[in-house]
Amino acid sequence: MSHRLQAVRGMNDILPDEAESWEWLEEALRAWLKSYGYRPIRMPIVEPTPLFKRAIGEVTDIVEKEMYSFVDSLNGEPLTLRPEGTAGCVRAVIQHNVAAERPQRLYYSGQMFRHERPQKGRYRQFHQVGVEAFGFTGPDVDAEQILMGARLWQELGLDNIRLEMNSLGQPEERASHRAALIGYLEAHQDQLDEDALRRLHSNPLRILDTKNPAMHDLVNNAPRLMDYLGAESLAHFERVQSLVRHAGVSFTVNPRLVRGLDYYNLTVFEWVTDALGAQGTVCAGGRYDGLVEQLGGKPTPACGFALGVERLLALLEDSGNLPQAESPDVYIIHQGDTASDLALRVAESLRDTGLDVVYHCGGGSFKSQMKRADSSGAPLAVIIGDDEVASGQVTVKTMRQKDWVEGDAANNQVRVALDDLAEHIMSQWTENDLGLGL
Repeated sequence: MSHRLQAVRGMNDILPDEAESWEWLEEALRAWLKSYGYRPIRMPIVEPTPLFKRAIGEVTDIVEKEMYSFVDSLNGEPLTLRPEGTAGCVRAVIQHNVAAERPQRLYYSGQMFRHERPQKGRYRQFHQVGVEAFGFTGPDVDAEQILMGARLWQELGLDNIRLEMNSLGQPEERASHRAALIGYLEAHQDQLDEDALRRLHSNPLRILDTKNPAMHDLVNNAPRLMDYLGAESLAHFERVQSLVRHAGVSFTVNPRLVRGLDYYNLTVFEWVTDALGAQGTVCAGGRYDGLVEQLGGKPTPACGFALGVERLLALLEDSGNLPQAESPDVYIIHQGDTASDLALRVAESLRDTGLDVVYHCGGGSFKSQMKRADSSGAPLAVIIGDDEVASGQVTVKTMRQKDWVEGDAANNQVRVALDDLAEHIMSQWTENDLGLGL
């Protein structure tokens, strides 16, 4: 007996009931992004491995331990399944001169891949929506992107997400802080865990973001990056805070917030929740003014963020804010060749009016078909048999208790002339009953 094949661990199938929730959220996200002037861009899932090493940083968990990389067997090129979207978006912007003439607001969505231990809210294949703005120098775009998150949570009915912000300053400011931080950590080397010791000289800033409770006191007393920022960096951050505060959005300045990617400068932010356990970051990003030039483009200021679709859906489910699964408006039941031919034409004519119609396939008795109609969730069944064909009428049966516009005909069935069927359905049932959006 052959072994049954299954999906790769941490790379999940999204089945129809769940996929409908995904589509609902994706439509809401597209409308939200359009309302801020962001336009879609689509990049390949596979990119050259050096792109991520240069953009993210070679001494990061993503590049060192989490990337799915391989060598193309045809030409020997090192390739990687994208672990995040910003690097690929910047590569596309440079390659096609997208931001050469004017600033650009772009967004993308799709799968990302990281070889991590699968757990709730963290998968090896996960989905992100990324938002990137190119060519905007001032703190106003930082603030606007933060406010975008606040509006989205409000539109989705989520009130358990809080905002944390910090400033990473500029590279030369981080260099001064880095030297002081290394000196401090070396003096307390006996308190560092294995990850911190490995990062001590290669990426000490990431030590400040440790999740090890035993190191929190040590980290809290470490030299603060904010104390090494110059006047321009401080002014930029103060202006971001002022704009966000005056928009009525509350936040916390978290000096330990450093993000896990090397390309950030100035503003960084995270929207976090306690509702998802350890994986509490729902949306995160910041400014990365040097990345376009670092990857071979002209100096271009940039700012962006990404949100995790799986985590957002988990929050929506926990809060009861996901919509119910959609049902067809009409289920068509039929028996006999002549009736089946007519039923197929009726189904098409009803779809012409905007109705969602399921035409029964696979045969079966009227009783078995009625069970299928009931399980479909359709409020109406249209029944076509030999009698209906002969009379030029069909039977319309109410499958569920609904509010009729005229009279109380719930759970009744009526004969309707074929020519009048669409008008009968449209006039008798309310918009809410059929979900027509008319």
